[in-house]
Amino acid sequence: MDMAVSGKLAIVTGGNAGIGFAIANTFIEEGADVVINGRDAEKLDTACRKLGPRAHGVVADLTTPAGAAALHDFAAQRGPTEFLVNNIGRFEPEDFFEISDERWHEYFEANLMTGIRISRLVLREMLARDSGSVAFIASEAALRSLPQMVHYSTTKTALLGLSRSLAENTRGTSVRVNAYLPGPTATDSLLSSFAEQGRQRGMATEDVLKEFFSTDMPDSLLQGLIDPRLHGRAVVQLMTNPAQNGTAQRSDGGAVRSIV
Repeated sequence: MDMAVSGKLAIVTGGNAGIGFAIANTFIEEGADVVINGRDAEKLDTACRKLGPRAHGVVADLTTPAGAAALHDFAAQRGPTEFLVNNIGRFEPEDFFEISDERWHEYFEANLMTGIRISRLVLREMLARDSGSVAFIASEAALRSLPQMVHYSTTKTALLGLSRSLAENTRGTSVRVNAYLPGPTATDSLLSSFAEQGRQRGMATEDVLKEFFSTDMPDSLLQGLIDPRLHGRAVVQLMTNPAQNGTAQRSDGGAVRSIV
């Protein structure tokens, strides 16, 4: 299916790994040019080589205004940004009572402010030319609040409010803003986390995964991790569908026990 992105420019923040890489790869497969950012030049170069010649990487830390400006300016040299995917995020299980104020600020910077900073620059230009689409990669944890990752769930819930509020600013235009809520996904970082848990407990990674779904996510209909490539295609479809604006699209494998 032609999603009409050929020749257009997409920014995928944190697109050098995981779900972000899968989204960037789908855009490229559909003929778009893609700008990705990261903080590690070597990892960024490796990702761009894997993605191919239509991928362009820039070292830019979006937890700072200067980093957001650097990403925006780098992309602007390649044309107007038609698609902006705010994908940067972090997660670690931590005891709520041990999370310091500084740690909370780190999560708000990574999971929320990175998207705010680059959207403030790119969305203004989209509205000025009446064309463009923005997506915020949230999480099923935004709805299914996680006691072991309170800071993660809280910031992902905030992303839903941010996304809808920005969508309200697009009323009567051809610009759209949506949120996307993936469930547990087979990214390298999550697989490494489960493998480390297995090593610490003397268990196979497969057994740790089975235990996770039986105890932590018994409501999951999938009862397994999602292939990141499925998110890549779903996000591009979301961003190119004119009927979807101001939505929060779930792709969580049925982890949230709700029909809407």
